[in-house]
Amino acid sequence: MFKNYNMNQVVLPLDLEIKLQENDIAYAIHDLVGSIPNEAFDSFLRCTGCPAYHPRMMLKIILCAYTQSVFSGRKIEDLVKDSVRMMWLAQGYEPSYRTINRFRVHPAVKELLRQCFVQFRCQLVQEKLIENEAIFIDGTKIEANANKFTFVWKKSIEKYHNGLIEKSNQLYDELLEKEIVPEIERENEKELALEELAQMVEKVDEVISEYDRKIEDSSDVAERKALRTERKFPKQARKQLIDYIERKLKYQRDFEIFDERNSYS
Repeated sequence: MFKNYNMNQVVLPLDLEIKLQENDIAYAIHDLVGSIPNEAFDSFLRCTGCPAYHPRMMLKIILCAYTQSVFSGRKIEDLVKDSVRMMWLAQGYEPSYRTINRFRVHPAVKELLRQCFVQFRCQLVQEKLIENEAIFIDGTKIEANANKFTFVWKKSIEKYHNGLIEKSNQLYDELLEKEIVPEIERENEKELALEELAQMVEKVDEVISEYDRKIEDSSDVAERKALRTERKFPKQARKQLIDYIERKLKYQRDFEIFDERNSYS
């Protein structure tokens, strides 16, 4: 035996509210938008053309769709036709996806969303769900102090520092070979000091400035193109040198913190 099921029987339309559960999110959205002052919707008023959908209703269906992870205008339009909670919030209206999208990009919607946030936070404070000093962020992930990735290991820093020494020496030899920088009286033949790297940056800057002057003075297109090509390597070298200086400073600070330890957090 089955329960009665007859598609040909006339059924009177029922209030959709009875289909919603007591704690349905549609009620929360309805109360939230209803708490926004009427003055916030004045910018949507117009005296000509066909009467527009009420901005409270439009805001409710958009917020409800967002809580269901639905962001497309066409999908929101489908929800208004299929979802019981969306039908109840829209009270039988069925705005098209074009209308929904036009409403979302209206300049005043930004202020409406701000009002929603303010009202939502006030309600949470009144119901003692959060403290008054609660701070909200926009979803940015902030690394915890106790996170394992905050550890710095001495062996890793030594490895990176040795690689930096090797790369900076190679760059110095290349700049010397191309006669971009003069030979430097080095304190240590194995490693370039910070002051020596800074001297190299100054010399490279002078070379780049000279190329800039020649390019500006030249009216020959082919010559200007050739000069730009020649200037490319010094500019890349300058960028690398600045990176080496910053990394070298960091590694020096790390070694000072390590002292006799093998790691720190």
